[in-house]
Amino acid sequence: MIMGRRIHIVEVGPRDGLQNDPANLSVAQKLEFIARLEAAGVTRMESGSFVSPKAVPKMADSPAVFAGLVRNARTKHIALALNETGVRRAIEAKADEINFVLVAGETFGRKNQGMSPQESADMLAKCAPLVHEAGLPLSATISVAFGDPYDGDVDIGVVGNLAAQAQRAGIAELALGDTIGAATPWDVRQRIERVRMEAPDVPLRMHFHDTRGAGLANVFAAVQAGVDVIDSSCGGIGGCPFAPGATGNVATEDVVWMLHRAGFDTGIDLERMIETARWLERALDHRVSSALSRAGTFPRV
Repeated sequence: MIMGRRIHIVEVGPRDGLQNDPANLSVAQKLEFIARLEAAGVTRMESGSFVSPKAVPKMADSPAVFAGLVRNARTKHIALALNETGVRRAIEAKADEINFVLVAGETFGRKNQGMSPQESADMLAKCAPLVHEAGLPLSATISVAFGDPYDGDVDIGVVGNLAAQAQRAGIAELALGDTIGAATPWDVRQRIERVRMEAPDVPLRMHFHDTRGAGLANVFAAVQAGVDVIDSSCGGIGGCPFAPGATGNVATEDVVWMLHRAGFDTGIDLERMIETARWLERALDHRVSSALSRAGTFPRV
């Protein structure tokens, strides 16, 4: 049944969206962005990351962003972390949830977080007790789960093995990240099937980039496969500093429009999300890539 089925949107614009953008938003601008997203109906979002400020300087102000959040019971603010130091900083910042990054590609892993795939899984096993002790939900994202920008195709067995280890670490949710936009809908179905076989007790989330134009098709494939949680970024902004040629995430407003037209429920006010994307263009001082920020919704009311 489609009508009434809820697809939960995890907004990643304040973190994945801004981390590689040429603009440098102030803490006040980031907090306004977050507030506008909340007003549009977002209830779960990546609001910052606790990684090396030398590696990702645009996220260096994440502690200040978390300190400035106007907290409410409705919105959950996720902090991304790669290691024990980042996890401890995220807990100290009072993140509502911690998203830990595993890596499926050898060379990308070395460049992004200084770890091999197995070393990233070992680090998760080390950090998970800290998060559990703090009483916080722990999710994990397998980055470059569909392809490494340096090594090419990623073995589906590596992805499955990481998923199994993540389940053993006690994660509440697992995301498969198409970091460089290399996935096709057929890849999406195959990897979802494999991960469900290896980690059957963990709900799935999908994270797509639209680098090669297949983002919305991949969202469709994931939803058809029964996935109920999708990452997206207002305006379609985003990218990874360590993935050459990678462009933005699937745009929240484009994903929401497609899902609403099919009869799914997202809880997102589409007009407000489009308004936020257009505000973001002014804040960033450049155009964003989403289709609805240019064309508007349809049918027009």
